[in-house]
Amino acid sequence: MKKVVLDGYAACPDDPTFACYMELGETVVYARTTPEETIARIGDAQAVLTNKVLITREVMEACPNLRYVGVLATGYNVVDIAAAREHGITVTNVPAYSTQAVVQHTMALLLHDASRVAGYDAQVKAGRWAASADFCFFSEATEEIAGKCFGIVGFGHIGQACARAAAGLDMEVLVHTPHPPRDGAPGVRFVTMDELLEQSDVISLHCPLTERTRGLIGEAAIVRMKPGVRVINTARGPLVDARAMAAALEKGKVACYMADVLESEPPRADDPLLRAPHTVLTPHIAWAPKQTRERLVGIAVENVRAWEEGRPQNVVS
Repeated sequence: MKKVVLDGYAACPDDPTFACYMELGETVVYARTTPEETIARIGDAQAVLTNKVLITREVMEACPNLRYVGVLATGYNVVDIAAAREHGITVTNVPAYSTQAVVQHTMALLLHDASRVAGYDAQVKAGRWAASADFCFFSEATEEIAGKCFGIVGFGHIGQACARAAAGLDMEVLVHTPHPPRDGAPGVRFVTMDELLEQSDVISLHCPLTERTRGLIGEAAIVRMKPGVRVINTARGPLVDARAMAAALEKGKVACYMADVLESEPPRADDPLLRAPHTVLTPHIAWAPKQTRERLVGIAVENVRAWEEGRPQNVVS
């Protein structure tokens, strides 16, 4: 059975031969694929793996042999699921593979801001400490996060793990989710979205991108936030209205915006968050530790194998 990987580089940048995909059998692996190349590259293949290359209705109709799409990620908004169902195409994803890595990155962003790690590192290397009359010097305010309110939007695997991590730092944890657990969760208070916006010192986004959540953090939401709130986004860029957030940073309403994701990736040159003050931006790497990527590819390969054997798993279509 012919299989095609459309954008294999992101998961395996340290594997120039893409050997990580060879367990799939007869497979053509492309490092990257443009929208204009997608149909031709799929051709008569029956199975396709994609990370960020869009599999649209047009693609499906132009590739009638296609029977399986494996998404090399947890989010599967790159595939037209309704069209896949109509065409009898099985779509799978890789759930929960990156939970610990994303939680680690979320907490790294929070602690970086609270302790001013990079700023002090740069100043020490520039000679500020060596020139100090005292055993230490203070040029940037740091703060304790214990006792502060950590608000989480979304309570899937990552949201739940973030709640445990924040509680471990002695933070009060608020959660907004459409479907709170019937029996609750230890150390967590479930609240409305308005309550979360009004009470949180830190807001961390861990919800999927849907038409309902697109622009979730916009002007109206920011108005309801505490002055000096920190916002962390390691979920999806379009959850946040970039222009509204940039304006809030300029005015000081939001003290810091920390994000691993932006509306367009790679970002447009005119993305207002690239010029806004008090931001910490990383290039969509929360999921990227080597161990995490190896786990991702391993599960994706097993998804294909299970589908071929008539026992599909992690099906989202």
